[in-house]
Amino acid sequence: MSRAPLPPLHLLLALVVVAVWGTNFVVIKWGLADFPPLTFAALRFTFAVLPAVFFLRRPAVPWWNLAAYGVLIGVGQFGLLYIAMTHWISPGLASLVVQTQAFFTIGFAMLLAGERLRPFQVVALGLAALGLVWLMAHVSAEVTGLGLALVLVAALSWAGGNTVQRRAGPVNMLAYVVWASVFSAPPLIALALITEGWPAMSDAIANAGPGAWAAVLWQSLGNTIFGYTAWGWLLARHPAATISPLSLLVPVFGMGASAILLGEPLTSWKLVAAALVLSGLALNTLWPRFTRRLAPA
Repeated sequence: MSRAPLPPLHLLLALVVVAVWGTNFVVIKWGLADFPPLTFAALRFTFAVLPAVFFLRRPAVPWWNLAAYGVLIGVGQFGLLYIAMTHWISPGLASLVVQTQAFFTIGFAMLLAGERLRPFQVVALGLAALGLVWLMAHVSAEVTGLGLALVLVAALSWAGGNTVQRRAGPVNMLAYVVWASVFSAPPLIALALITEGWPAMSDAIANAGPGAWAAVLWQSLGNTIFGYTAWGWLLARHPAATISPLSLLVPVFGMGASAILLGEPLTSWKLVAAALVLSGLALNTLWPRFTRRLAPA
């Protein structure tokens, strides 16, 4: 695995991946104009499974692990995220708040693996918490209390999925996500039938235009198939400490795309909140790398 700086083409690929993941929040908003949220999520994971599941060997992990990851990511993360983004939080702010999964992941590591909270993590968590408090102080049509709560629970579910995936050990991440999606679609379909009803589901599917179906395919093929394949390819060739910090650009792309494509205003209070949350995320991600570089000196 190379420790040299990323070659330009590899850096470009990484930026394309984080751009796809960031702009995806705008695509979600477009898709929600035609599909009810749980129907939209169910379609996303159905197309993530089919036809890829017939071409990828199932990872050598227990079925319960795949099921837990599929439910946590499918229903917990994306199901709640889609619901929140229908009326209660803007795409740009959703892309920012959901990144707090990093701190929930730390919490799970402390609870389940006995890891200790390090001083830099306390500072990082404090910065991110200040950003969330600042958002709560500016509740409006762009971010409601319910929307913030739903996205935080979605981030908690994402962190739970991360914890489950770590228990699986080294796996082909694309195959893992595709096979886990087998357990995402059925509960989403069941919940959609219960809460949205078959008439609303069938009507949306029958009347969805090309743009709506493009949004579904962007979710399944762009985010899942392309995103995980390219990211895994990069991680196989470069240290995680080189690749992972680039994911900090996801909310940057998310907020930027929302401003450009949806006209979401980048107000001063929103920029302050983003600066605080991103500072916390950056400190948590980059500080260990910085201290390792200083160690030899």
